[in-house]
Amino acid sequence: MKKLIVFITISLIIAASFTVLSANATPEKSDENLQIGISKLISHPALDAIEKGIKDYLNENGVVAAYETQTANGEISTASSIAQLFKTKGKDLVVGIATPTAQALANVFTDIPVVFATVTDPEAAGLMGIENVAGTSDMVPVKEQLNLIDRITGAKSIGMVYTSAESNGITLMETMRKACEEKGIELVTASVSNSAEVMMAAQSIIDRVDAMYVSTDNTVISAIASLSEVCSSNNVPLFSSDTTSSFGTEVLVAGGFDYYQSGRLTGEIIKRVLDREKPEDIGTVYLDKLEIYINLDVAEKLGISIPDDILTDAVYIIENGSEITK
Repeated sequence: MKKLIVFITISLIIAASFTVLSANATPEKSDENLQIGISKLISHPALDAIEKGIKDYLNENGVVAAYETQTANGEISTASSIAQLFKTKGKDLVVGIATPTAQALANVFTDIPVVFATVTDPEAAGLMGIENVAGTSDMVPVKEQLNLIDRITGAKSIGMVYTSAESNGITLMETMRKACEEKGIELVTASVSNSAEVMMAAQSIIDRVDAMYVSTDNTVISAIASLSEVCSSNNVPLFSSDTTSSFGTEVLVAGGFDYYQSGRLTGEIIKRVLDREKPEDIGTVYLDKLEIYINLDVAEKLGISIPDDILTDAVYIIENGSEITK
């Protein structure tokens, strides 16, 4: 009997020990307590659409999570602070919308997944080949866009405002410069460090150009209204790489990606990571479906005729202040 009592006592002690160990162990997080941090460089229609697309895709595919979105307001130092904040708060997965925020997150996080959204040049940004990093790229076909500008305007000189501190802005400026050199077109540039400088930068070159081009430079795109105002006042056609932010402006033609769909694609990558697929195996997914936006009201004001085949290919056409349903 005594041996039986001792055996039972020892068994209870062992069971209790396992119970304590289980209580102290870190439980695997379920969807109900999944914490996702979203760091956005700046708030403008394209980046806001990406955020919405991410959340919509995850919600529709059964991912229940608590989201925290922080905006860096175009400041790289703030992007770094946001990354540290997310680290302190113990996020389970972080998302960087735009290059500087993605870089800041990748520099801070090595133990949880980092997913980037629409980074123009992931390789130049140092975001490729990292085991916990994956995402989407919106590298636009600059030569295609230049051919479009050339065909519609025959411009001999093109102006471009870019952000000197944003790697994707520099990459796209240099890509456009090379493309212009190949076609014998002069590229006149002006750099800015923040969105408040965009109008003055545009004014400094507007009288030396036949057309103005804006890439997917987030700082400049966030001030597209200012750029549009300068171009409109000087009767210079404005071409953009972002259709989303072109509505309600004096942009003549835009050729870009659907950033809401880009957000959904980023959401798909996040879901794959949550389903235990390794980020390094996913890598970078490139957007490839370009859509054209044309404002016929602006074309009429500038006395520019849009070729029929370009009109046929356009996804969005503005006429008499409203979008034409094709």
